[in-house]
Amino acid sequence: MKFAKMEAAGNDFVIFNGFMYDIDDYANLAKKVCDRHFSVGADGIMVCKKSFVADVKMIYYNSDGSIGEMCGNGIRCFSKYVYENGLVGEKNFTVETLAGIKNIVLDTDKNDKVMYVKVNMGYPIFKSEKIPVDIDREKAILETINIDERDLVFSSVLVGVPHVVIFVDSIDNIDVNELGGKIEVHPMFPKKTNVNFIEVVDRRNINIYTWERGAGRTLGCGTGSCASVVIGYMIGKLDSIVNVVTEGGSLRIELKDDYEIYMKGSANTICMGEFFNI
Repeated sequence: MKFAKMEAAGNDFVIFNGFMYDIDDYANLAKKVCDRHFSVGADGIMVCKKSFVADVKMIYYNSDGSIGEMCGNGIRCFSKYVYENGLVGEKNFTVETLAGIKNIVLDTDKNDKVMYVKVNMGYPIFKSEKIPVDIDREKAILETINIDERDLVFSSVLVGVPHVVIFVDSIDNIDVNELGGKIEVHPMFPKKTNVNFIEVVDRRNINIYTWERGAGRTLGCGTGSCASVVIGYMIGKLDSIVNVVTEGGSLRIELKDDYEIYMKGSANTICMGEFFNI
């Protein structure tokens, strides 16, 4: 099976052309392929498939074998892959995901290589029962959670997948892995959650540190970047256009009317290869 390994803002993925291969067990494939010691290593895998409602379908699995409804950095890699490999023919196209159909616009260079990918991520969902968050509030905004006898102020939002956003004065005072791992599986979040710790540089610039549901500590998270800007704008900390710096790169998030989210950033091909024993 041929594959491409790609990254966007430090999130890395292995992509398969599902037009060429029939894969029976995506969960097992993801766990094998994403192992960083005995395989290629990645935060997740994506498979291109035919769609009956969009131009192409994206199937996404986390490194632990769990299915993901959506992946913001992943869809930028996916979009670059399907265009440069001729699976779509236009620079404006649609991608079917479990979080709905996403509209894509590509910026290319003189050699028709994809430089930037802009994604209409749609609208965030704030209702606690939809995210879900097990809390007696219609919305989980600026609520408190106690982890290891420490109170943390958090907000939750669904941007394709559930996210917790926590603003901190300095990341030096936060153990992202320890707190992120415990918040992910906290009973308050029945379907688990992604966790984002945010340092505000100014109203148009933030640093983000992410623990991802099903993948652990990652160098970037596209949906997490979107969620963080949405919450920051809602509570008055951020403007509607924000540059987000992750541990592995950067991207731009822009909010339109009613919090409609647009994400723009690059994606890069690391290598191409072939598996002989999956």
